[in-house]
Amino acid sequence: MAEPGARLRVTVVHSPAPRQVREWSLELPAGATVLQALQASGIAAEFPSLEWNADNVGVWGRKAGAGDLLRDGDRIEVYRPLRVDPKVARRERFRTQGARSAGLFARKRPGAKPGY
Repeated sequence: MAEPGARLRVTVVHSPAPRQVREWSLELPAGATVLQALQASGIAAEFPSLEWNADNVGVWGRKAGAGDLLRDGDRIEVYRPLRVDPKVARRERFRTQGARSAGLFARKRPGAKPGY
């Protein structure tokens, strides 16, 4: 159990666009939740169109719910939606690259193992 008056230091991170990162460092009372950290960060005021739910919020890269308790040093990450489905992107890359006998895999080093 946390002692009375204990404080947590957490970081809220959001990347609104590629190669752009917005970061808020917060100090919250012990027992704070993910939702309380998001509200304290002011992210809603800066990005009003941003919606957070269990699918786009995580703590250290793992999905987190609004009611999950935080620990000192946690990093809350608010993810932006994917623009392209990863499976579709892979199919498109394969279509342009071709089979293993073409594209990136056409040239092999002498004596190399298959696929290298």
